[in-house]
Amino acid sequence: MPWPFRRHPRRFLQVARVSGQGEGAVALVQLGAAIRALRKVAGFSQEALADAAGIDRSHMGKIERGERNVTLLNVVKIASALQLSVADLIARSGL
Repeated sequence: MPWPFRRHPRRFLQVARVSGQGEGAVALVQLGAAIRALRKVAGFSQEALADAAGIDRSHMGKIERGERNVTLLNVVKIASALQLSVADLIARSGL
């Protein structure tokens, strides 16, 4: 079996999901802080931004705290909701 699944006599074992940890954690915190700051400047509540971006509110909170490895598609949605380009959002995060 290919990694991350390994054959066990009666079941498959899965490797634990890793999100927001490791070498990229600082970048996630920076991006999340930038999203939070831009959201506040734009006058959005966290719930309103999440709704505008089509992202669950609790997930948005985890993104802002740098606890989730945000996908490119979600970065595009968030930037669009903030009326920014993805490049502007990334640049404002200092990455």
